[in-house]
Amino acid sequence: MSVIVAQSHYIFGLRATVVNNVFFFDEQTIIFPSGNNCIKYNVDQKWQKFIPGSEKSLGMQALAISPNRRYLAVSEKGPEKATITIYELASVPFKKRKVLSAPDLTAHEFVSIAFSPDSKYLVAQSGAPEWTMIFWMWEKQKVMAAVKTDSLNNPIYQVSFNPQDNTIICATGRGVFKLFHYIEGNLKQTNFQKVDSHNFLCHAWLSENRVICGTDTGKLCLWESGDLRWEHSINGKAVAKEMEKSSENERSLSTLGASQPSVRINAILAYSKGFLCSAGPGRVCMFEKVEDKELYKRNRDIKIPQDEHSNDPSQSELQEITCMSLSPSEETVLISTNKSQLYTIALSSAEISKGEDDVHFEYLTEQWHSAPITGLSICIRKPLIATCSLDHSVRIWNYENNSLELYKEYQEEAYSVSLHPSGLYALVGFSDKLRLMNLLIDDIRPFKEFTVRGCRECAFSHGGHLFAAVNGNVIHIYSTTTFENVTNLKGHNGKVRSIAWSTDDSKLVSCGLDGAVYEWNSLLGKRESECVLKSCSYNSVALAPDSKTIFAVGSDQSLKEISDGQFVREVPSLDVTYTAVAISHSGRMLFTGTSNGSIRSMKYPLPLASKEFNEYQGHAGPVTRLVVTPDDQYLLSISEDGCLMLWKISDKEGRGLKRDKEVSYAEEVLITRSDLEEKNQVMLELKTRVEELKMENEYQLRLKDMNYNEKLKELTEKFIQEMEVLKTTNQMLKADAEKQELRHQDETSELIEKQSREMQDLETANNQKLLLEYEKYQELHVKSQRMQEEYERQLHDLEESKTQALEELTEYYEAKLQEKTSQLQLTQDEARQHLREFEETKKQIEEDGDREIQDMKIKYERRLREEKEASLRLKGESGIMRKKFSSLQKDIEERTADIERMKMEQQKLQGVIKSLEKDIQGLKREIQERDETIQDKEKRIYDLKKKNQELEKFKFVLDYKIKELKKQIEPRENEIKEMKEQIQEMEAELERFHKQNTQLDLNITELKQKLKATDREMHKERQKVRDVEAVVKRIKTDIHNCVGFIQEPKKLKDSIRDLYSKYVQDSDVAEIVGVDADIQREYAKQREHLERSLNTLQKKLAKDSEIHRADTVRVMQENVTLIKEINELRRELKVSRNKVHDLEAALGLSRKNRKTSLADSRAFSADSQRSPQILRLNIEEETARIAEMQKLEIKRLRDLIQSQEHAQVTRPLSVGKLPALTT
Repeated sequence: MSVIVAQSHYIFGLRATVVNNVFFFDEQTIIFPSGNNCIKYNVDQKWQKFIPGSEKSLGMQALAISPNRRYLAVSEKGPEKATITIYELASVPFKKRKVLSAPDLTAHEFVSIAFSPDSKYLVAQSGAPEWTMIFWMWEKQKVMAAVKTDSLNNPIYQVSFNPQDNTIICATGRGVFKLFHYIEGNLKQTNFQKVDSHNFLCHAWLSENRVICGTDTGKLCLWESGDLRWEHSINGKAVAKEMEKSSENERSLSTLGASQPSVRINAILAYSKGFLCSAGPGRVCMFEKVEDKELYKRNRDIKIPQDEHSNDPSQSELQEITCMSLSPSEETVLISTNKSQLYTIALSSAEISKGEDDVHFEYLTEQWHSAPITGLSICIRKPLIATCSLDHSVRIWNYENNSLELYKEYQEEAYSVSLHPSGLYALVGFSDKLRLMNLLIDDIRPFKEFTVRGCRECAFSHGGHLFAAVNGNVIHIYSTTTFENVTNLKGHNGKVRSIAWSTDDSKLVSCGLDGAVYEWNSLLGKRESECVLKSCSYNSVALAPDSKTIFAVGSDQSLKEISDGQFVREVPSLDVTYTAVAISHSGRMLFTGTSNGSIRSMKYPLPLASKEFNEYQGHAGPVTRLVVTPDDQYLLSISEDGCLMLWKISDKEGRGLKRDKEVSYAEEVLITRSDLEEKNQVMLELKTRVEELKMENEYQLRLKDMNYNEKLKELTEKFIQEMEVLKTTNQMLKADAEKQELRHQDETSELIEKQSREMQDLETANNQKLLLEYEKYQELHVKSQRMQEEYERQLHDLEESKTQALEELTEYYEAKLQEKTSQLQLTQDEARQHLREFEETKKQIEEDGDREIQDMKIKYERRLREEKEASLRLKGESGIMRKKFSSLQKDIEERTADIERMKMEQQKLQGVIKSLEKDIQGLKREIQERDETIQDKEKRIYDLKKKNQELEKFKFVLDYKIKELKKQIEPRENEIKEMKEQIQEMEAELERFHKQNTQLDLNITELKQKLKATDREMHKERQKVRDVEAVVKRIKTDIHNCVGFIQEPKKLKDSIRDLYSKYVQDSDVAEIVGVDADIQREYAKQREHLERSLNTLQKKLAKDSEIHRADTVRVMQENVTLIKEINELRRELKVSRNKVHDLEAALGLSRKNRKTSLADSRAFSADSQRSPQILRLNIEEETARIAEMQKLEIKRLRDLIQSQEHAQVTRPLSVGKLPALTT
């Protein structure tokens, strides 16, 4: 076998799919499943111990811990049959006690398991298709009973034992709530209620006869002795299944009320004061016992806190709670969620904080991955691990202290990750882009993005100056410093699955789904060697430290060793597919990961025999990546089960491998300037605050010192005065004491004399009493003999009567016992409870009796001592008489004790008779009460039916009234709708005007900015012209000086040459020509831009004028319609005037009255004609004013455009050459 050993060291992750996936072993230690292991984890010391799963299992399904915390039962799914393995938790390593299986079952899994209260029995519920419950005595591997839980094959979710009785089992599921009783080798159902409408997801025992169940609709059902006692909806109010008198209005409202959305109750946890239950996503409800008809009252909700590292912090509140556990002392509650997270809360803090609004759980451990992990990487300079997952997160772990350093969630899925060798940067391939990120002290922040979509593989080189990223079947190599694409490696026909750099970064090895393994030269971008096997799709590749040997694994179930493009060796995997491969940095160890989650270690060179390897159970899914740390101390593995596992590499003796050299890890971290400045600012503020507090404290201390000094002075003065007073009093007391002492001596001498006289008198009196007592003793002796004879006769009579009475009683009670045996069986459970109470009372009575006996013993012993002292003083004959008297007294006490014992036995028998009669009366009373409740319920049902009929009648009447009201409301609603549409149209028109005004403002500001720019350019050009004119002036002056040498050719030539060398150079000429061309191009560009701007402005102006014209036309049309209406009203008014005139003439009214009425009518008609015109006139004035303002604005813009065009025309043209010389 191989000498390389990989030991499980630490694991990050939780199997959320396992039923009952978290337990308390003790107050500080918990047990949970992770990968294909069960982990015993100490919360305080952070250590882990592993309980590995079975070799050929298909994963754990359910867990259960015994009530005495000594055994752990693990249900595992098998390829042929399901098994239950029981481990002993006290031993290390954990001892496998028993393996249970049911050979007759066709089911491949047990969905729920549970221990009995005394931990001797085990019940298991199998899965589909049979759904059979099996009852084991697990220590003997004996099946005590088996029964099909449901005849309709509905799913069963949980089974459990009664906490006080090994023979009662509860099972719940979809439409199933059943209680089974184990009797004579069979499991018999004891309740037969119909619960088809409920889907019970979980349950818990609250007491010996109470079970609480939770459904998928958020309803809690409390069953007592198999009967439904209480119901409560998490969204609504509790409904007690007892007689309650409520009014008709309340009942009608409850029937007509709308139902609220339901929540799932996945877990229930019972404790001494009540119970806790999950109440939908991210919430736990706490219920406490109450003494009223509600039975339990909801008094607190506990929520899962938000995740601040996520891009959507509220997502963490949407986790479903799958399991809850309570510590043995009921101090701590532990929960697990479907996102593979563990949370905890102190139960006392949750109960105390009743006044607060929200109580939140806390993370028990680090935040683990909740989806398959796709990427794994490590670095050289720091003990860091980087992982990415399909849960959109990137996490940085520390494998030295087993902690989570950094964590951040993103919007896209992360497929691959690579750490820079320095540990300060990370490369992450997301579904949309490849991002290069800074690992800051408290954040992961991207600073460069590359357009590589869905990068499934990326890796930094060992030097860190390059990195490779896979894009489909192409490998891109980038520079880390310049971010340039150095080269692209093309050659694969399928997707590239794995890449590996050589130690010196000169080579890159890749493998893909096309069955090709290529070796590339990373400097030249060329392929150096290849090895193609089209029948194999490769999963992973590793390169030996010497960069000559390649190891590849793929779908053909073998490990291949390739060198120089040829297969050197091929090691079969024995019916399992290798999914990952890694080689140590020393080159002596090779590790492979398989599709069933196990890890294999082997030495290098590879063995000739195929079985020379060690295999370890690690994960519950295919291993996706393997990495060995740079110091060859740890092996890291990730899997599709969402777990990251650390393996300690050692030799076969368990010693760690020797390091070539001790590596000191870097402690540097990255931090942004803004964060550092902010932290420094906070530190400065805190320092100033500390200084202020110091000064304030010093001032307060000085004040206190002054106060204390004053108080001390006052106290010292007070104490000095008191001491002087005490000294004087002390002297006075001493003088009194001396006087008292003298008086006391005189009194004592008198008392001694008096006492001696009294003693003499007592002796004489006692002698006389002794003589009298002796005479009395003689009389009593004779009397006691007579009494003894009489008592013996009475005892004989009592014995005969007692035997006769006992015979009669035995006959009577035997007959009575035969009659009551059936009733006693029914009341057996209550009798047990009474027996326990009786024993407790008996114990207390015995303790009280012992205490009284002890007190009496002490009392009589004291009296005995006194009598002994008295008897010592009595001498002679009194001693003999006392002995005789004591012997007689003992005989009398024995007789009285026998009599008392007989009386006690008689009282006990009478007490038993009375207790049995009371039990019979209690049972009769209970039967009578139940009959009364049944009658009350039937009466209530009848009343409810009658009320239901009346409500139906009311409903018919109300429906008719509602229809009538709807008919009346419809025309009003139509009018309101039309008015709303008109208002919306007017608002839209107003909005359009506002938009046009804002657009015009923007255009104005833009034109102003352009005008300023042209002004600046014009000033620059004028300055240039002035400079050129000055140069020309100087040139003319120099030429004029040269003309003076016109008669001397040599001097003229020299002066011309100097002039030329002074003002003209080749570079200047070229520069002038180039500058002139640039100016011309810039001028053309700006002219073109201004022309385009002018065209757009003209188009906008035309469009705006068109819109305004349409608005004015519309306003004119409205005015025309209004004028028509006014004319019609005038005609109607004229007709009405004529009618009024005719009526007045017919009535014969006076002219004066006519004139008055005519004046009034004219005034009224004038007002009626004026008001709409005034209203319309105001609107027309407003429209005209708006149009006038817009015309003025358009005119101003046109003037501005013309001024800019004029400025462009008058701009001086750039001159390409100097003007010609004039003589």
